[in-house]
Amino acid sequence: MNRWTTALAVTAASALLLTGCGRTDGPAGPDASKGAIDSEPATGDITIWAMGNEGEVLKELATQFEDANPDASVTVTAVPWESAHDRIATSIAGGETPDISMLGTTWVGEFAATGALEPTPEGLVDEGDFFEGSWGTAVVDDVAYGVPWYVDTRVLYYRTDMAEAAGVEAPETWDEYTAFAKALKDEGATSGVSLPPGGFDSWQYVAPLAWQAGGDILSEDGTEFTFDTPEWKEAFEFYKSFFDDGVAEPVRLEGGEIEQKFIDGSVGSFFSGPFHVGLLLEQGGPDFADKFAVAEVPGDKSRTSFTGGGNLAVFNDSENRDAAWKFVRWLSEPETQIEWYGISTDLPSTEAAYDDATFSEDPYLSVFADQLTDSKAPPAIATWAQVSAVIDQELEKVTRGETSVDDALASIQQQAESIGTGQ
Repeated sequence: MNRWTTALAVTAASALLLTGCGRTDGPAGPDASKGAIDSEPATGDITIWAMGNEGEVLKELATQFEDANPDASVTVTAVPWESAHDRIATSIAGGETPDISMLGTTWVGEFAATGALEPTPEGLVDEGDFFEGSWGTAVVDDVAYGVPWYVDTRVLYYRTDMAEAAGVEAPETWDEYTAFAKALKDEGATSGVSLPPGGFDSWQYVAPLAWQAGGDILSEDGTEFTFDTPEWKEAFEFYKSFFDDGVAEPVRLEGGEIEQKFIDGSVGSFFSGPFHVGLLLEQGGPDFADKFAVAEVPGDKSRTSFTGGGNLAVFNDSENRDAAWKFVRWLSEPETQIEWYGISTDLPSTEAAYDDATFSEDPYLSVFADQLTDSKAPPAIATWAQVSAVIDQELEKVTRGETSVDDALASIQQQAESIGTGQ
């Protein structure tokens, strides 16, 4: 599973773990930060938890921070994604948190609601240095809790040879997208575009369509869900059309399958993050590089894509709060993020990093950089795991013809209102 799916799977499985335990006094609020962080060298021990590949390779980067701050020492604990959510929740309940933890972007609202996270100190970083959609993943009720560390976004992967043979170019609009996917199917693909027919994490594919149509998940004041709207209906109907027309097969391709079917031409296009570039170049062999490309997602009123990634948060119980925030600040600097990409292949969260030739001159990474200027995450609410699971379930009923779009959206709205935002 990729880092989006893994983090979200853990969240969905454990979303209720914090209920009735640990802190219950809600987010700490904008005045709860313990003061500004100075520019003096960091000192003392810093503990940080990081998940997946990040946890395995962060120590390599941390040694550079230690070289620049010789009186500081960074201890990195690698935590498997599968146990990360529960481990963080347990550490909060027991008052035994590390200084810093990496958080999946959809976890911030939940853990901020416990009161365990310290708001980002004023002046630590400049909000304007980050992609707007990425910065928003750290913000709960107008208060930032930590900073974005790395980002992911989705773009369209497509077979250039098949598109050229069909006489079509990368689509920019919904109408072009429909024609494009049909053309690739006519060229021999079993699926002109591969889309999940509902089920786990399929909300990540349909929510951008609602955003592109001008809709959103919450009302402007953040108090009401807005699934029973024309924009969400338009998104659901458009998504459903690919299955109704036989352009997308109603099967779910798991990790490993999508790469091989794309390489053998069974899948003409699909949406994914930057990690797939390396996988395709490796598995497809040297000749396959000329047979695929990436493009920004097609759209309606906008071309908004989904954004995910990982954030860094400091706990209120940190034993070395000053040094912890200095490490977070250092990890957020463009030069550090460029270095981090070379170690981890994680995309930078700061816009300035993309001026480097590593990104600006790369035919794949430059597209991701452009897409990040129009990308969005779900609202940072404590109940998002439960609400998104309802979207997944109802979307699957729609694509399989078991319910109408209107009934599905009415059900999502009713269940979301029952679940609430957790605020």
